Amino acid sequence: MEAAKEYNVHLDSKKRVTLRGALYQYYNVKEYENGCIMLEPRELTVPDTISARTLKDMDKAVSNYKQGYVSDPIDLIRKSQTS
Repeated sequence: MEAAKEYNVHLDSKKRVTLRGALYQYYNVKEYENGCIMLEPRELTVPDTISARTLKDMDKAVSNYKQGYVSDPIDLIRKSQTS
């Protein structure tokens, strides 16, 4: 595979490296024992599914509601007038 760009970099005082013209904001970094470093671009996205932990918490909230374990009602009109 041929390199698209090649340049030398140095660590700054906080041991950081700056990527020139980086196409992505986030990268996964892999450091190998031989000194090679591999950067793979990452894009943060909204997950397609709801996590099992969130579903469990939602089930617990609905169960509490059905059993009557709820807080006192909040008067939103009164709250907005005092702000």
